[in-house]
Amino acid sequence: MAKILIVYHSQSGNTAKLAQAVRLGVVSCGAKAVLRKAGAATLKDLLSSDAYCFGTPDYFSYMAGALKDFFDRTCYPSEGKIAGRPYVYFVSHGGGGAASSSMRRMGKRFALKLAGPPLLVENKPRKADLEKARRMGERLAQAILRMEV
Repeated sequence: MAKILIVYHSQSGNTAKLAQAVRLGVVSCGAKAVLRKAGAATLKDLLSSDAYCFGTPDYFSYMAGALKDFFDRTCYPSEGKIAGRPYVYFVSHGGGGAASSSMRRMGKRFALKLAGPPLLVENKPRKADLEKARRMGERLAQAILRMEV
């Protein structure tokens, strides 16, 4: 069974709502979703997953420190072991969304393959935003399930 790791950080709850919506999309396609807050996500989680979704608020035009910490802890130990695996990401923000560039750079550093456009959500996620996040999860799961055939 395809396994997708969703790693996120959230203080206000906005990013957590988006992560939950992604999870719903993943499981609706028959894939396994592993939802982890960035501080609790481990190298084992990363290595044992087929694809990834990363979620962050935009703090000072950069990803959340907790998510950066996850990347710091797992970068060198995972080097060469997850290259080419698909990933997507989303950013919740209050009017900027510039953290998107740091997320893209991190994907390149891990040699992951961006599997779809990022989702940028301003302020509290609306119903349409949650639906976009759910579809993001579906598309990622479908991409992995096609690879298994």
